[in-house]
Amino acid sequence: MNFKRTIELSNVSINMILFFGTKSGKPIIKKLRGVSCSYCRQQDTLTAKVQPNYFHLFWIPLFKIGTSRFAECSHCRRAFYKEEFSEEMMRQID
Repeated sequence: MNFKRTIELSNVSINMILFFGTKSGKPIIKKLRGVSCSYCRQQDTLTAKVQPNYFHLFWIPLFKIGTSRFAECSHCRRAFYKEEFSEEMMRQID
């Protein structure tokens, strides 16, 4: 006798969940020396925070998608975003 087994895969479905998204990386905080606040004119009061953003798959960062830049004056508490940075501030951060 000759037995033959046939397996049909047409009714088999495979379900898979992918976890992906964006996540902030480790922030770099830097004191801006010799730079004065353009709002209150106090010198050496600015602190900059640079934070990369990553695309991740299963909570593993794969590639950088952007960088957030922000500065704050410790005297007047004025916040500065990247678009508001002076040339002095950009030189110190980069």
